[in-house]
Formats: sequence, structure tokens, C-alpha cells
Amino acid sequence: MNHLASQLVLVPVIVPLLGAGLCLAFGRSARAQRIISIVALALVVAAAAALLWRADQFGPQSVNVGGWPAEIGISLVADRLSALLLVVSTIVTFSVLLYSFGQGIVEFGRDTPLSVFHPTFLVLSAGVSAAFLSADLFNLFVGFEILLAASYVLITLGGTEARVRAGTIYVVVSLISSVLFLISIAAVYAATGTVNLAALPERIAALPEPLQLVLQLMLLLTFSIKAAIFPLSAWLPDSYPTAPAPVTAVFAGLLTKVGIYAIIRVQTIVFPDQPLRTLLLTVAILTMVVGILGAVAQSDIKRLLSFTLVSHIGYMLFGIALASEAGYAGAIFYVIHHITVQTALFLVAGLIEYRTGTTQLDRLGGLARAAPVLAVLFFVPAMNLAGIPPFSGFLGKLALIQAGTEAGDWLAYAGVGASLAVSLLTLYAVAKTWNRAFWQPRDEDIQHDTPKTGALHPGQATMTDDKVLRLPRGMALPTLALVAFSVTLTLAAGPLIGVSQRAAAELQDRTPYIEAVLGDAE
Repeated sequence: MNHLASQLVLVPVIVPLLGAGLCLAFGRSARAQRIISIVALALVVAAAAALLWRADQFGPQSVNVGGWPAEIGISLVADRLSALLLVVSTIVTFSVLLYSFGQGIVEFGRDTPLSVFHPTFLVLSAGVSAAFLSADLFNLFVGFEILLAASYVLITLGGTEARVRAGTIYVVVSLISSVLFLISIAAVYAATGTVNLAALPERIAALPEPLQLVLQLMLLLTFSIKAAIFPLSAWLPDSYPTAPAPVTAVFAGLLTKVGIYAIIRVQTIVFPDQPLRTLLLTVAILTMVVGILGAVAQSDIKRLLSFTLVSHIGYMLFGIALASEAGYAGAIFYVIHHITVQTALFLVAGLIEYRTGTTQLDRLGGLARAAPVLAVLFFVPAMNLAGIPPFSGFLGKLALIQAGTEAGDWLAYAGVGASLAVSLLTLYAVAKTWNRAFWQPRDEDIQHDTPKTGALHPGQATMTDDKVLRLPRGMALPTLALVAFSVTLTLAAGPLIGVSQRAAAELQDRTPYIEAVLGDAE
């Protein structure tokens, strides 16, 4: 492998960390921090796109940091799966960063630096990239901890009582999952003598089957907490809605998907002969159903979206549980779709909160007439989330349904039925939101009652502030760009599905990944 090309794998991790250090050095200059953040994430997007092209054309791209052997050093690998997720996640992160500029200027003034936000946000990006690229369990743990440490700061920005309380729940759950992850890594190392993902398959296969099962369940339990899979998902709806809009958006789009990625990687590389199909299919169905029932019962847009996030994690787990090439391909495509659409919806929720002072449906109404652009920005990703043709949500669900019907057993058919029912309930939930927030007129008594809760900042618009007719351009344009990108996923569905299928085939083959780490890495 070309040495310069292999070093490209380091860029998504190193550049954001360097950018974070520079942001701290220029903490008194808001303009300098914005420029540094934009340049750093733009470089990451470019590097991720180059890695995806090379991984698709030439196979997994790998590097052993410092030249140390793979089993004792830090190995980073970009195969089709990790490179594809890296591209989408960095585009989404870049859009949220631009959105945060607009919100920060509105909230604090143009010359006030967000000295904590920018370096922490870049560290979060580095942690996500490290998790996607890591080729061993311990460095996957390090990637998780980097992004979690940054998320602890971001989720409590502003220091309000609600944010600190929600942040406490999030921190406690994250620490518990981290302790479980460390115990799992220690158990794997004690049993096999390595934590390298490429070296583990052969050594795991030599262990007694009961021990293999215990190790697999320990890792799945850890990643299920991080991915918010039922019944380990109760923490998410209470943690995400109180955070600032950009933070909630990037959390919803990325953090749970890192857990899903870890499950895919472990199931396909380390335990390919033990899919635990019945267990995972059952949990996937329960996650879909329980999550959407929680969403239907909500009267706050952010909480509703948080429950739909849990529900649609079930779709991804359904594809993984099928343990077939079609199932993995459907799950990969659905992850790409959901990262984009869920992030866009939370950004729109932030715009609604800015425009009205609340996201409570009981206090909203008439927004389609008062803010038609905002109405369109919500409608498009909402229909996409519900799986209305011809959006990418429909295509992703169709791929998973086809994979389920190909499996042919009763539990797979139950998963297909659950996915169809959940799709209809998702449509009902977003249609209810559209009707109450955008379509139906506001009650007269609400028009004369200035909201006293949910305000983001003193300058925020409210439903009674008739002078504020336009959304902040710095917040609206990045949201529009991300919504447009979600539509682009539909227009480019053919190539994306092709890459997803090739990534699924590569996952089941395993040989290219193992050779990249143990044989060809430099």
C-alpha cells in the first residue's frame, strides 16, 4: 500500500485534535475559533471521501501508528463500512458546526467566543472517527471515551438545572457502560491473549463454546447500552432533549450509531459463527415497537424525536440480526439514512424552539403560515423518517423487509410485520406533530401568553413577538443544506446501495480486513 495513502487514515483523528488545541490557544477570538473549526472539519470531510474512494477501489486502507506491530500497537483501518460511515458522519458534523455558529451569534453576540464549545466539539469528532477506524477493542474503548468525555461537557452547556440533571443521568449510564466495556476487554484478553479484531477470530474459535457465548454477550451488552437498544434505552429520551440544539442533533445522529457500528464489527469479525439470531431479532422487534409507542404518547417534539430515535435503532439491529449479506447491506444503508435525517429533524426542532420559545405541541400552531420555510424544513425529513416513497427511508426499510422475507422463518416475518407497523406509527407521530405545530391555528389564549419555559436565550423569538418573522440565516442555511443532503441520499440511492452491498460482502468475507491489519499494514 502506498505509504502516503495509508497515512490518510490518521487525518480524521489527528486533525480535529490539533484543531481543538488551536481553538484553546485562540480562546479569546471567536472568529479564529470558527475558522479553525471550519478548516479542521473540512479537511476531515475531504480525507473521509478520499478514504471511501480508496477503500472501495483498492480494499481496506490501514496504518499501524508508529510502526508498531498490529497486535501491540494502534492500528487504524478504513474499509468500506467504516469509510462510508466516516463520510456521512463528518458531513453531518460539519453541518451541525455551521448551525452552532448561527445559534452562538444569536445567543451570545458576534464577538463572544464559545471557548469551550469549539474545542470540545472537535474532540467529539475525533472520538467518533477513532471509534470507526479502530482495529482493536481497547482502542475502540479509547475512541468511545474520547467522544463520551466531550459529550459530558456538551450536554451540560449553559449550566441550567434541567441540563445538569439530564447530564447526570447520561454520565452515570455512560460510566456504567464504560466499566462493562473494560471488564469485557479484560475478559477477552485473559481468554485469548489479544484484543486485536483481526487476530481474535482464530483465537476465539479455539475457545470452548460456553466461554465464547459469555464473551459475546458481555460485548453486546456494552454496545447495546451505548446504542440505546431496549430494554437499555430508558436513559436516552431523558438525556437528549434538554441539551442545546446542535448538541442534541449531533448526539442523535452519531452517538448511538457508534454503538451499532461496534455491534456490526464484533458480530461479523469476532463472532461470525454465533449470530445469536433469535435473541437479536427479538430485541430488535421490541426496540422498534416500544420506542414508537413512546413516541406516539409524547407532546414535546424533542422527546418525540428521541423516542423515534430509539425505535429506528431497532431497524438497524433487525438487519444485523438476520446475519445475511442482504440484512447487513440494508442495515448499513439505513444507518446512513438515519444519521442524516435524525440530525436534520433535531436541527429543525432547534429552529422551532428559537422561533416560538417552546417545542411543546400544546403551545404551538400556525407555523406553516407564519414560517413556511420552517414548515418545509420539517416536512421533508419527517416524511423521510416515516418511510414515504421515494425517500431513502422507504428504500432502507424496503431493503430490510426484503432481507427479512428472504430469511423465511417466522421470527424474521414477525420482524417484517413489526417494521411495517412501526413505519405506519412513525407516520402517525410525525403527522400529529405537523398538524398541531404547523397546520392547525393557535388558540387565541395562547397567542397572548408569552412562553415562560423552553427559552434558549434572552434574544430568542416567541410566538408573541410579531417583529421576528425570519429565522436566523446562520441556523437556517445549514439546516437547509442537511435536508438537501438527505434528499441527495435518495437521488444517489443506486450507488449508495451498491457500496452498502459491497461493504456487507466484505464484512462476511473478513479476509480483506484481516489481511489489511495483520499483513499489509505499514
